[in-house]
Amino acid sequence: MEVILREDIEKLGSRGQIVKVADGYARNFLLPRRLAVVATEANKKIVEQERQAHLRREAKEKAAAEELAKMMAGVVLTIAQKAGEQEQLFGSVTAKDIAEALAQQGYQVDRRKVHLEDPIKQLGEYKVPIRLHREVTVEITVQVVPEATE
Repeated sequence: MEVILREDIEKLGSRGQIVKVADGYARNFLLPRRLAVVATEANKKIVEQERQAHLRREAKEKAAAEELAKMMAGVVLTIAQKAGEQEQLFGSVTAKDIAEALAQQGYQVDRRKVHLEDPIKQLGEYKVPIRLHREVTVEITVQVVPEATE
């Protein structure tokens, strides 16, 4: 059965592509989940219109992400945490902490876009990539300093 994909499906194809799949796979998985539609002439026209709208929306999102990346290029975040001996933190600095620190500086970034391999557990300076868009990534500097004790 030929179907038109409405979403990107790993190991099958990308949005708007016409693919040939087994009848059962289409009937039992793709069609009920609205991941694909049957490849008729009317559906081809509708999907083409959706694809054009998606491309326009994607271009706007990418342009906005690039603009934000230019503004964030030189950002240096300073996060104060309690630390013990050997510059070891009592807690850790996570993607959520970095997103909150960015929000305090006026950059609204979802914590899931902050790509931190592991939580930061040492004092120091770190380069943290932030993926604003599928094709736009910006690196910011995060300085972890000891919290001032009174």
